[in-house]
Amino acid sequence: MNLSKIFKNTLLVLTACLVLSACATKKEVAIQEEPPKKEEPKKEEKKEEVTKIEKIAGQMQGDVYVGTESVKYLADGVPDRVFFATNESILTTASRETLRAQAAWLRQNPGVTVVVEGHADERGTREYNLALGERRANAAKDYLMTYGVSSDRITVLSYGKERPVDSGSNPLAWSKNRRSVTVKAN
Repeated sequence: MNLSKIFKNTLLVLTACLVLSACATKKEVAIQEEPPKKEEPKKEEKKEEVTKIEKIAGQMQGDVYVGTESVKYLADGVPDRVFFATNESILTTASRETLRAQAAWLRQNPGVTVVVEGHADERGTREYNLALGERRANAAKDYLMTYGVSSDRITVLSYGKERPVDSGSNPLAWSKNRRSVTVKAN
């Protein structure tokens, strides 16, 4: 008796499965078309992009600005600013050359006093950038003093990120803003 119940139940389950599978609807599989390929940029556009990258690379050495478009002059042939690496107040070789030229000019003009302004890029807090700007200005002042300029003739002032020379928000703009500027005070 038990065996016949098991057999009947098994037969019922198999029959139910057959009926259900026969009633199942066939699903259509949607074939996705490949998305249209993006057009390759024209050679002229690629060339313009490469030219922009080369221009930026030509104005920066590492992350220090070495271009001349934002440089003004303290005196004829004497640049007024030096540039720094990110979060640094260490003078680069180019910065030292500029400061030696400034020191030579200041020694020839003993009646001139200057303000050395320290600046930072837009990143970081206001307080951090003010302190960093002051360290940069003091680094320039110390170097000028090493080359014979009296500390009485040099005042240090930090603007931090408050006076950017380039308001952009990219590596080139940031490198232009990380600077120390020597300005005639009288």
